Amino acid sequence: MPTITRDERPSLHYTLCDYTDPWTDAPYLFLQHGYGRNSAFWYQWVPRLSRQFRVVCPDLRGHGQSGREFDLDTGFTLETLSDDVIAIADALGVDKFHYAGESIGGLVGLATAGRYPDRVQTLTNVSGPVFISEGARVGYALGEASWPDAVRNLGAREWLDRTNASTRFPPDMNPGFLTWYTDTVEKTGTEVLAALAQFALDANATPYLPKITAPMLCLFPQNGAIANDEQRLTLERNVRDLTLAHVSTTYHMIQHIVPEECTNALCEHIARNTTTGDRT
Repeated sequence: MPTITRDERPSLHYTLCDYTDPWTDAPYLFLQHGYGRNSAFWYQWVPRLSRQFRVVCPDLRGHGQSGREFDLDTGFTLETLSDDVIAIADALGVDKFHYAGESIGGLVGLATAGRYPDRVQTLTNVSGPVFISEGARVGYALGEASWPDAVRNLGAREWLDRTNASTRFPPDMNPGFLTWYTDTVEKTGTEVLAALAQFALDANATPYLPKITAPMLCLFPQNGAIANDEQRLTLERNVRDLTLAHVSTTYHMIQHIVPEECTNALCEHIARNTTTGDRT
């Protein structure tokens, strides 16, 4: 579980899971988690993918085992977060890689592929927004002045429990999973969660979309609260090579609710856009 240390920038932790045949030059696949989560949340995906890919799961700065030695008010931007992805790729000596990000991790992927088009071979956006729509802003505020205010005023646990039930997970989601989810995200800390919420409200990846050259797969829930039609239309207007598909749930956390659908679509997307001679 390597950690990259950097002068005047937060350390970055990631896991690398590689069960590919050792005599092959297997491609790298980055899996970037979303809001408040960490690399451990890919546990449903890694066993499926690590026989085909060298799977890299970074912890966002301030999350998991990555460092918090940065200003929370200014340190979360599309530029800093996409630079962090490239820093890990550089540390691994990886020139080109496949990227899949969920929710805010998908938003970071849009900026990464737009700012570094020569580095991202394929891009997969898993229930990720281009920006936060008005409905999501209101829903995540839970009656408070804003989403960050709700996290601070209600406390991380109450905010998580209420939004888990409203948009993230269906009523029949495993109770053990929900307890683990809330326990783990709560440990990220109220101030980090509030700061990342403010980042999400401020972020807009639209300017980067026309610069994306990687073939992009967008996996959305049906009638999603965050990954909604407004996001879909923005992507369709601005991304030159886009495939958009809806999976069989209306809830936001599709990577946990229908992981097989998501990983099957991801593998098909990469295979469809990779030639035999492509190597990272």
